[in-house]
Amino acid sequence: MRSKELYRLMVNGEMREFASYPSRTLLEVLREDLGLPGTKHGCELGECGTCTVLVDGQPALSCLLLPADLEGQNITTIEGMTPGAELHPLQASFADLGAAQCGYCTPGILLVAMALLDENPHPTRHQIEEALGGNICRCTGYLKIFEAIEQVADAK
Repeated sequence: MRSKELYRLMVNGEMREFASYPSRTLLEVLREDLGLPGTKHGCELGECGTCTVLVDGQPALSCLLLPADLEGQNITTIEGMTPGAELHPLQASFADLGAAQCGYCTPGILLVAMALLDENPHPTRHQIEEALGGNICRCTGYLKIFEAIEQVADAK
């Protein structure tokens, strides 16, 4: 078995140094080495969006990324969506409108929505649908999710 290697990653605005096996994905490292369980295991094939994080502000599938390829980049997980105990406006809107049911897909969807609104503060419904195209939710019909994102966009 290969030995662990030392990595330094900027995660949620904090430089994190840890030892891990080179074959471990960012998803595994976030959850198991760095104690950030908000990023969820899904298909682990890059098809469901459940493990989405932001890398330099852009959505990325953590199940397909290796930490060695991410040094020098900023990684944001759901835990880093907002500082402290305050809710991000998207989180509050999802809660207010009941956009999350079981919540398993919600971290990935929230991060994709945040990236979308950062890039385009007033997206159309079609643009929201396109942005969320890689995120599968098995509980909702997506309508409340779209409405929650639109509510935040309308408030900007």
